[in-house]
Amino acid sequence: MSRKASISQKREHKDVIGSATSLEWQLNGPTLQKRGYWEVRQMREAKADSGGNRFAIALMVCALLTATSVFAEPIQTIQTQKVDVKVETIAAGLEHPWAVAVLPDGAYLVTERPGRMRLIRDGKISAPISGVPKVYAHGQGGLLDVELDPKFSSNRTLYFTASVAGDGGSGTAVFRATLSPDEKQLTDVKRIFVMNKLSRGNLQYGSRIAIARDGSLFVSLGDRFQQDRAQDFHDDAGSIIHIGADGSIPAYNPFRDGKRALPEIWTKGHRNPQGITFDSQTNKLYTAEHGARGGDEINTPEAGKNYGWPVISYGVNYNGTKIGIGTAKAGMEQPRFYWDPSIAPGAIAVYRGKMFPEWNGDFLVTALKFELLSRLSQDGKGKITERERMFGGKFGRLRDITVAPDGALLITTDESDGALLRISRAAS
Repeated sequence: MSRKASISQKREHKDVIGSATSLEWQLNGPTLQKRGYWEVRQMREAKADSGGNRFAIALMVCALLTATSVFAEPIQTIQTQKVDVKVETIAAGLEHPWAVAVLPDGAYLVTERPGRMRLIRDGKISAPISGVPKVYAHGQGGLLDVELDPKFSSNRTLYFTASVAGDGGSGTAVFRATLSPDEKQLTDVKRIFVMNKLSRGNLQYGSRIAIARDGSLFVSLGDRFQQDRAQDFHDDAGSIIHIGADGSIPAYNPFRDGKRALPEIWTKGHRNPQGITFDSQTNKLYTAEHGARGGDEINTPEAGKNYGWPVISYGVNYNGTKIGIGTAKAGMEQPRFYWDPSIAPGAIAVYRGKMFPEWNGDFLVTALKFELLSRLSQDGKGKITERERMFGGKFGRLRDITVAPDGALLITTDESDGALLRISRAAS
């Protein structure tokens, strides 16, 4: 990275932090710059849960001074590079909605990070579904992703991830459950995986699920803000794991014998991958991952490979110091694409729907920091290029993205007063 680019990155980083909440920056600027605004924001929220602090007071003052609802218009038409889109608020008043899945009848199943799962049908939000196990809802932790089993219509099985507490601290777990016929409770809840080492701190759990064609699960796990763990192949942190629908180890896992690495590990060297998906046409697996200050990545996790964190990175530490040895090392994979400065990717989808043929095969990545949707294309040689940024600042922090069966996009906004948005083609 050139000196000029580095100076520009530092300036933009400060601009982002300062514009987010100037009073909070005045009170706690050095801490925010060292740790990164968004991670400190998560720590602030965790502290506020246990009694509040001056972070919460500062944010409240800013909110009173600048209070406007980002959802003032229930339906908006927005022009993008290739097509006009209609953005509709399906439901509002959700508390940090983290993930959405579409039921066969078109209803939406949504997780809220504090530990609730709800159904949204015909614009109405249900009471919390009972049977959700206790989660560790602090900082970036809580109830996270949810995915329906491919045979959900007949078996009503679903999978979800969450941070859980135990001896030594907390970590990411994967659960399997059945949604009752009346849709009011989860039954047969079973924890099918938990990280082998729990630890202190409330940051960087991951975590999303991608279901393979054979019904097995690929799950992304963060490094828990303890970066060296991402290079320990006998530690689940900083990895993509691959497990059966019952938590068993698939026969084609690269370390199935457990000698060189834990048997569930598919790849290592990841920082905090909060997006994972399959391209339904090519069956290729992709992740979107948080870097530090710069260096957010799109990767293609391939069995047994090492994706480098924290030995190599295209970002720097929040205090501006170098990470690892640089940007390349033999035996470590290069990202397919990276952002600098960071956008803080929330999730990733490969568009294969019918509603927007203009976007066929494009990557759609939600962003928390700049509150936008990034669209990227891939050429015949596999080079990924960012083509446009949509919705910047209009709807808040964009977390999950799912392509609905009709080709519309479903996006959740990670706010205390969050929403479920539906993006469809505007009438011409």
